[in-house]
Amino acid sequence: QVQLVESGGGLVQAGGSLRLSCEGSGRTFNHNAMGWFRQAPGKEREFVAAISWNGGRILYGDSVKERFTCSRDNAKNTVFLQMKSLRPEDTAVYYCAADGAPYGLGYATNDFDNWGRGTQVTVTS
Repeated sequence: QVQLVESGGGLVQAGGSLRLSCEGSGRTFNHNAMGWFRQAPGKEREFVAAISWNGGRILYGDSVKERFTCSRDNAKNTVFLQMKSLRPEDTAVYYCAADGAPYGLGYATNDFDNWGRGTQVTVTS
């Protein structure tokens, strides 16, 4: 069974940091870009970051540039999202996903065909 499982979410004060992890199982994702998205209540799913299969290219959404860092460890089939200087508006469920095209690098939700169930991040003011 192919799975992506996020972890590391939680409650943090504004200005704080969290590190999210997403571990894949059931198949290797080493040939696929991996992405992070988030969705706040009542809002559409928003692109956060995407990293190419070898980590050589990384894309970030405008609202998280300079604050979030995406990385991956292919030996562990895992992708990470380091979040710093968190703001209340970062509160959302964060999802990781695998790009459907090997060696691609998308940023739209329909570029990704395997999704985790999400982890909640709540930032208090």
